[in-house]
Amino acid sequence: MNIALFGGTFDPIHAGHLRAAQVAARKFRLDKVLFVPCGNPPHKLNGHLSAFHHRFAMVTLACANESQFVPSLLEAPTADVRSHYSIDTIRRVKRSLGPKDHLYFLIGLDAFLDLPHWKGFRQLVGLVDFIIVSRRGFSKDEIARTVPANLLRKRRAEDDPDVIRLRKTNLHILREVDVPVASRDIRDVISAKCTVTGLVPPLVEEYILKEGLYRRVNIIDEDATPY
Repeated sequence: MNIALFGGTFDPIHAGHLRAAQVAARKFRLDKVLFVPCGNPPHKLNGHLSAFHHRFAMVTLACANESQFVPSLLEAPTADVRSHYSIDTIRRVKRSLGPKDHLYFLIGLDAFLDLPHWKGFRQLVGLVDFIIVSRRGFSKDEIARTVPANLLRKRRAEDDPDVIRLRKTNLHILREVDVPVASRDIRDVISAKCTVTGLVPPLVEEYILKEGLYRRVNIIDEDATPY
């Protein structure tokens, strides 16, 4: 099986997240995309984040019409785990896979560029292939500079222009996604009592309105993949 992990705060999950997952699933023939809401992301322990049960509920509703999309409790908060780190989550998933299964890590460009600040980032890029959702104007070289030079393999003329080869893994650049929407913007729109129709799935919009989420501007951090 081809499986991708897609982590984030998903506060809330929106059309950009789903579009990225849809394009990645088609291009990489993914059998499953596991949407993993962060339980206790280490970079937001002192920030304001909607309760996990709300964020997981919205992810579940967003995945309802996509058979390949699976809401995951891999990083659900527990009493004995204060923080969840991506490298630990990936290791847990890899241990559960068979020898012929292939695991990807689906990630937005901004989160990937912050990779040097993540726990065990040198080991992380050697554990799994990344699918990086890029933005218009970013070059392959700019993305490659995020990784230490000694982890890169020598380029060959026949290399795919959207693949950066590392010693053990590859970085795949996904360019077909262009949905300029962010969770922070959606929270601001809702706080201003404006509609978010089209920015989030209809079931997610219904849930937000029913639960009264984001009525006040009390969430200040942009969503990102956990360290």
